[in-house]
Amino acid sequence: MVFYILSLIVLLIDQGSKWWVRNHMSLGEYRSVLDPYLHFEYYQNSGAAFGSFQGFGKWFAYLAVVVVGVIIYYRFKGVLNGIVMELASGFIVGGALGNALDRFFFGKVTDFIVWGSGSGIMNFADLAINAGALLLIVGMLLRSRRERRSYSIK
Repeated sequence: MVFYILSLIVLLIDQGSKWWVRNHMSLGEYRSVLDPYLHFEYYQNSGAAFGSFQGFGKWFAYLAVVVVGVIIYYRFKGVLNGIVMELASGFIVGGALGNALDRFFFGKVTDFIVWGSGSGIMNFADLAINAGALLLIVGMLLRSRRERRSYSIK
């Protein structure tokens, strides 16, 4: 249940924040939040991370749908079980769906979060995907450690 709730929360926060930016900021507008550590700058990304593959955003929307399908498949198979994996998959699915919706409906992803100076620009979906990837690694390391312990006990 954690997976579904977290996916929905991430999706709602992501889409809500992007809606706010699109309706309250002009393209390229800069807003100080916690300078020099954090500011908002409205940007439309028609590609992938770090501005790569500009104009090919729709393909990444299809890729996101495939990733969501793979995660749901492995959840049903019981591979992604446990709280860490629930959180990891929830963050990844919510973030992937958030960016996929932007790509399908607008042809671009709304980015606006800038950490520090020149570290790239992102949105809440990107943050969630990164958090999910880190949690996925932690979950796999914990599972590997548990399996080694149970194997050495036998």
